[in-house]
Amino acid sequence: MVRWLAERSKAGKDSLYSLGVGEAERLRNEIRELQDEIKVLSDKVGDAKAKGEEKKEETEKKEETEAPQDSPGEKEEKEEKTEGAGGKEEGEEAEEEEEKEDKKNNDDESEEEDDFGDDDEDDVDDDWKPPTAYMKKGQRGSVSAEAYGAFNQKQAFEPPVYEKSSEQEERINAVLSKSFLFNALSKDDLKVILGAFLEKKISAGDRIIQEGDDGDVMFLIESGAFDCIKKIDGVDKVVKKCGQGDVFGELALLYNCPRAASVEATEEAVVWQLDRETFSHIVRDASAKRRDNFMDFLKTVPLFKPLESYDLMQLADCLQQQTLEAGETILKQGDPGDTFYLVEDGDLVATKTRDGGSQEEVHHYKRGDYFGELALLKNEPRAATVSAKTESKVCKIDRKSFKNILGQLEAQFKEAAQKYKP
Repeated sequence: MVRWLAERSKAGKDSLYSLGVGEAERLRNEIRELQDEIKVLSDKVGDAKAKGEEKKEETEKKEETEAPQDSPGEKEEKEEKTEGAGGKEEGEEAEEEEEKEDKKNNDDESEEEDDFGDDDEDDVDDDWKPPTAYMKKGQRGSVSAEAYGAFNQKQAFEPPVYEKSSEQEERINAVLSKSFLFNALSKDDLKVILGAFLEKKISAGDRIIQEGDDGDVMFLIESGAFDCIKKIDGVDKVVKKCGQGDVFGELALLYNCPRAASVEATEEAVVWQLDRETFSHIVRDASAKRRDNFMDFLKTVPLFKPLESYDLMQLADCLQQQTLEAGETILKQGDPGDTFYLVEDGDLVATKTRDGGSQEEVHHYKRGDYFGELALLKNEPRAATVSAKTESKVCKIDRKSFKNILGQLEAQFKEAAQKYKP
């Protein structure tokens, strides 16, 4: 019955919601009965194992009692023969017997699970195998964040600081600002990152990253050129070329996976490298903290109450924060619109230019309010100019994310738009 449900799910009839109420209830009852039968069988297996152990102990005691006792001389002679022949100690034999018994029990349990386990496992592709690089002994076997606990305490962190000229910091900052990993960092965190980059000079032909190795640093190219090389069918092939301003090696730090390709200098080069510890404490932690902060904020916005937690997480991940100075304009009436905005902090005002050139304030925005949605919903130019009255923070969402995540709220957006002053 469970297998039938799984097959029905695969065929596209993928939940009990597609069944009638009566049929769904009948299936639930049958599943409960199957679960009860599984429990009974498990109890029987446990009882059988316990009885088997008792019988084994009784047999061993009986054999010890009935076995003829050797004289002291015969006992010593047997011990010498056993040692000379490389015989096994009693403890070793007992361990082997225990291992055999454990293996048998595990096999029995595996068979039980095969008969009564969750049939969702049938959906797994049995032919799939992880990439070779992931299977090498001693390397991380999966993509994951680092876990901290009783056996892996997160240590107090003191970031390294390496001297740089203001021009060098500006060049590094210009590159980082284009990266999704770094463009959301606070000014303080960005300052720490800039200080932690260490300059390295690379000679032509030097391979600074080896495919399959663990990643301890990421690189930013100041000057020079590099080839990214992957071994394909046993042959090294150049799959990408990197030059000034490019960043590489960051994914191994972000996802804790082995290096996906080798990187080799094709000429003399200068790079800036950032260590794993600084990256983990600042960039990865900042990303997690950023999501948590955005989630807390989004939950306070009444418009988003109908959204599920998964939708909120998606929304939090695609938000980009923007800071506005007092008097700064973020939208201009008549401009094309491709961005939706949420007010995280501060006060903003919307103004319209009327016929004759007069300016009229038509709306004020505070924390939790939003604007810019009409241009996206109607594919029309901006209907008003929006400026910051005080220093403000807004979160923006591009058109694609707006449609994918917030498209389900279109009715609410249109209803709220009726309150806008024309």
